[in-house]
Parts: sequence; C-alpha cells; structure tokens
Amino acid sequence: MNYSETIIIGAGAAGLFCAAQIGKAGKPVTILDSGKKIGRKILMSGGGFCNFTNLDVRPSCYLSQNPHFVKSALARYTQWDFIALVNEYGIAYEEKAQSGQLFCTHSAQDIVDMLEQECHKAGVAIQLRQTVESVQRIENQDSARFKIQTNVAEWQCQNLVIATGGLSMPALGASPLGYKIAEQFGLGVLPPRAGLVPFTYRETDKFLTALSGVSLTVEVACSNMHFHGDMLFTHRGLSGPAILQISSYWQPNETVSIDLLPAKNIADILEQCRQTSPNMQLKNALIQHLPKRLVEIWIEQNWLSIAHKAVAQLSKMDLQQLHALTHQWQFSPNGTEGYRTAEVTLGGVDTKEISSKTMESHKVAGLYFIGEVLDVTGWLGGFNFQWAWSSGFACAESIVAKE
Repeated sequence: MNYSETIIIGAGAAGLFCAAQIGKAGKPVTILDSGKKIGRKILMSGGGFCNFTNLDVRPSCYLSQNPHFVKSALARYTQWDFIALVNEYGIAYEEKAQSGQLFCTHSAQDIVDMLEQECHKAGVAIQLRQTVESVQRIENQDSARFKIQTNVAEWQCQNLVIATGGLSMPALGASPLGYKIAEQFGLGVLPPRAGLVPFTYRETDKFLTALSGVSLTVEVACSNMHFHGDMLFTHRGLSGPAILQISSYWQPNETVSIDLLPAKNIADILEQCRQTSPNMQLKNALIQHLPKRLVEIWIEQNWLSIAHKAVAQLSKMDLQQLHALTHQWQFSPNGTEGYRTAEVTLGGVDTKEISSKTMESHKVAGLYFIGEVLDVTGWLGGFNFQWAWSSGFACAESIVAKE
C-alpha cells in the first residue's frame, strides 16, 4: 500500500497546477494518471500553441447552471497571476488578432515543461500508466481515508482531488471516471455533452459540401447569445471560431441565425452600386463582397433567382429577399461532430455540490473536484485553461490551509 497526504487523479492542466501549489507549501502530493505522458490535451490545444489564458477573463464568459460559482476562484487566481508565471519562465507568447487570446509563440510544450518543472521543484510525485479501477472511503474512529486501487497498486490518502477532465477528445484518454466517482459518493452530475464543437449538415444541406474550405467573417446568434468571428465551411458542416462559440449555447432542433456580411449592409452596398454601375448584374455585385463560390451555390440552389437582374432593376421585395439571405441565413444543424472534435465538455459535476471557495464536496470531506470535470465551461479563447489554473489554485489553497 502506498500513502500520500493528497492524491490528484489526472495529470492535465488543473491537476498539474494544483499539485505544484500544494507541493510548494511542503505538503506531500501524488498525481495518478492513466496516460504515458502528462499534459496530453495541453499539447494539442491551440493548434499546438496552447491558448493558455485570455487578457479579458470575466465570469460572464463561462457557462454553468450556477453562473456565480466561478467568481471566487477567478478573483483569487487571475490571468495576470498565470501570465506572471509564464514570464518567470521566459516563455514567449503573443496575442492573437487583438482578441485577448494568448498563445505560446514556440510550442504548447513550453507550458507542459513549465508545469512539469513546477511540480518537480515542489516535490510532486507523478505516477503514470496508473488506471484507476476503484475508489473507496475508509471510515476510522478518528479519521477517514480514501483508498484508490489502480491496475498497478493500492493508494491511500486524506485528500482526493478529481481532475479527470471531461469526455472531449477521447483519443487523448478522456473518460467518464470523474463523473462516476462523483455519483458513487452521491453527488449530482449534469448530463455531459460536447461543447466548442463544429456543426454537421442535415441530408438536405449536403450540397454545401461544395463550399468546403471557404471561410468568411460572420455573426452567429442562437438562444439569446451572439458571437462575431470567422466561420469555415467543411465537408461535414460548419466550423470556425464563431461556430464553436455558439455551439455551446445551441440545443438540438434549434436554428442558428448567421449574418454573412456583419460589417456591411447589403442594401447600402446595392444602393451605392446603383449609383455607380446601375447595369451591373446582381451576381457580379455580390461577389465583390461575398465568396464567389457561395454566390454560385445560391444560384445553383435557386436561392437567388434574381442573380442576373441588373442592380437598377431590383425591387423592394428583391432587396428584402437579399437581406434575409445575407444577414439572416437560418441554418439548422443536424447535430455536432461530438466529443471526437469537441474542445470541451458541457455539464459535469453539479456545482451546487461543491464549495466555490475550496472546490471541496459539501457532502464528503476531503473530496475535491477541479477543472473541466465540473459543470463549468468557458468560451473559446483561453478561458477553459484559466478555469483550470484558478480552480486548481483554490483547491490547493484549501488543502494547504488544513491542519
């Protein structure tokens, strides 16, 4: 039997960061992970450059049944605290498109190396290829311990931290282990589903596959939320940052409204064209502002029967049709690509069960949940990593403060 005062299950962003904070305070801590290496999802994130935080982190950038839950942790360990740590290690980074998203200039490996060094300096024991088979709570007269049985050994601890993540990217070892442990101890788990994920086409929209590779800047709206950003047509459906953002708010059978020309008004464009080139065909006027292939698809599908009209001949009804098509395209997804390509998992351990200050279960003393396993999902742009750092820090602070 192996003993460690604190055991963290999961060597991802939240688990590694939390362990380092506990170890720095001189407390024994061990990480158990089923993988061959640490930080696998970190390495894949941000196209291999890891969007490790955002300059504008706010509670409103997170989805949760309890929107207030994130406030305490985010306030106690901010993006500026993590940026200071990155600077301390001399890691080069850059802001992407003035959106507040911070990416490593060299590689996501820099963040993994930093976390590994932090753990090493703090004396954290990292045990890999340890697949958790069971977790039990052993009640003694004076105290209680957790017993963790893995495929390799038996472990016991006073504090058990669940940092197992969600179900997204199963190829990187994602599993429902964290949810199962929560349910085993009587904690509620909100149904998980894929978030920050591309949409797929319905059978009737498969003709849009001809637009695969076409991208444009759009504004998307659904469920009283809207996002501005790039959209990409793929051979399976719609993707790109704007689509990933709205996917977290979309529910099955809902329609997404897409403004394909958010920075301009199609009526103003055509009015100006009427003044300068009244005999220009509508088709030619449109391809000056929209992707040519998109306009051609509209014509092929008979969505734009007026394509060959001269701009000067357009009626009021024609302009209304164009406005709807350009600024209010109603897209009905068949669904999403699911966990295979999702960046995060929505839902998870119900935050009503967890202290927002300590990340400890209200029902089971010494049992903690941090990171993506909780019902907390950030927007695209570094917010989920910041939640990993902040929730991990809050948890560590609580464990260090124990007698």
